Amino acid sequence: MSTIADRFEQMFPVFDPVQIETASRFASGPAQRFEAGAVIYDVGVRNVPAYLVLEGAIEVVRRDGLHRQSSVVSLGPGQISGEVSQLAGLGSLAAGIAGEQGCTVLPFDATHVRALVVGSAEIGEIVMRAFILRRVALIEEGGAGSLLIASPGSPELIRLEGFLTRNGYPYTVLDAATDEAARAAVDRFAVLPEELPLMICPNGKILKRPTDAEAGMCLGITPELDPETIYDVAVVGAGPAGLATAVYGASEGLSMIVLDQRAFGGQAGASARIENYLGFPTGISGAALAGRAFTQAQKFGAEIAIPLEVVRLDCGGAARKPGDPLRLEIGGGATIKARTVVVASGARYRRPDIANLDAFDGNGVSYWASQIEARLCEGEEVALIGGGNSAGQAVVFLAPKVKHLHLIVRGDGLEASMSRYLIDRIRALPNVELHVGTEIVALEGDRTGALASATFRDRATGELSTCPLRHLFMFVGADPNAGWVAKSVAVDNTGFIVTGERFTFDAGGRAPHSLETTVPGVFAIGDVRAGSTKRVAAAVGEGAGVVAQIHQVLAAESERG
Repeated sequence: MSTIADRFEQMFPVFDPVQIETASRFASGPAQRFEAGAVIYDVGVRNVPAYLVLEGAIEVVRRDGLHRQSSVVSLGPGQISGEVSQLAGLGSLAAGIAGEQGCTVLPFDATHVRALVVGSAEIGEIVMRAFILRRVALIEEGGAGSLLIASPGSPELIRLEGFLTRNGYPYTVLDAATDEAARAAVDRFAVLPEELPLMICPNGKILKRPTDAEAGMCLGITPELDPETIYDVAVVGAGPAGLATAVYGASEGLSMIVLDQRAFGGQAGASARIENYLGFPTGISGAALAGRAFTQAQKFGAEIAIPLEVVRLDCGGAARKPGDPLRLEIGGGATIKARTVVVASGARYRRPDIANLDAFDGNGVSYWASQIEARLCEGEEVALIGGGNSAGQAVVFLAPKVKHLHLIVRGDGLEASMSRYLIDRIRALPNVELHVGTEIVALEGDRTGALASATFRDRATGELSTCPLRHLFMFVGADPNAGWVAKSVAVDNTGFIVTGERFTFDAGGRAPHSLETTVPGVFAIGDVRAGSTKRVAAAVGEGAGVVAQIHQVLAAESERG
């Protein structure tokens, strides 16, 4: 059963007279009147308010890039329009048209929507639940968001699907070879095969083989930033640590911006299921956990800028005076200014020393296991390299969907690096074969360049064996995502950022805080920090803890100023 059918009353609640009166105190302007058929808001437009209907109705419709339109719901008196996009003023995913009798509505822009959900606990719970469920329904039902026209399974399509899926954005894929509408669009826009995938945004804009950044701007996922704004805190990385910093900092009144070059959630966001996170006895997917944290941060007013890559931290050097902002240089030449910076850029899975590994990235080799990858390898023979918890979770997720799964572990077993519950679960899977003391030393492709087989080597005997494979998943160790900042702050011999307990500095006569780097006002938390515990709960704890230290630094600067 769909979300709309199953949870309609929660998705489209009706405020009673008392709730309407309470909500009206938070409106961003006076009531507005729209005549029948008037477009109140349209798909793809930024900064669309949420509207509380006082009289008449708003007919909400969804529309795709080919202008195919379908009805979502008719909102009557006491009902409010909008979904998660309205919390941050991002591009609207639906359109609203005044009903047959017209309508009278109260507007709530992004600032006032957030004021409403924070200022009234009762209404806030109702609105947040409705907004989240509406986004889920738009993804489930289809007919909203962008159209992707491509050859199914192509590396560039997989990349775009991953970007949109992990950012919770709806889309529809059309086969460029077999779908009539797709073929017509390819012919109409004279798209060459090498220019696929074609993205048709809801506003009608056409993108040929777009980058993630181009897609984000077209779809309204990436916010418009003011280069003159000086934030209290800039967080680099929207994984559990960075999102926790945003939630706790924004809820305590700090102006926050979080930047990530791919998607919210980090490595944890790609996890099929997290079962040892406190408070979720039946487990929760990484995407669901990250999505809740992302929405929670927006609720409190944190700006989240995706996909924007931070390429350099400018600390100002010796010329920097107390109170001078730090600068983050963004790819493309933009700059973000902030009084403090939190490095939460996490870690990435290592790339094994296989000569032609790069040739199969996205064409058989993956570094996470989502529904997209599971769909591509359904019923096939696959291999997965890794012995940690992330690898174990991926095995448990993939095994029921594939014919046979080879689990490749360089060491003597799983006990040293994987939780017992995952080991027991893997041993109970009939189609999982464990190869201990084994490594992959070569990959072979087919005529199209896709992965076709892998060569295994027994590390003790040197014996080689070849296994036909279409898909190989990498969950091998972790290297810090700290290259962009390594010239500004101290790192250890493995590249992880060193924090307070390992050094001293003299900044206004104070010792460094425990999560502070060698640059005053620059902090490091989560997986990128040397000595951190590589667990979601630990990352969230550091995200909360760093906010207290930031308050102390800002307070000291204020006193000096």
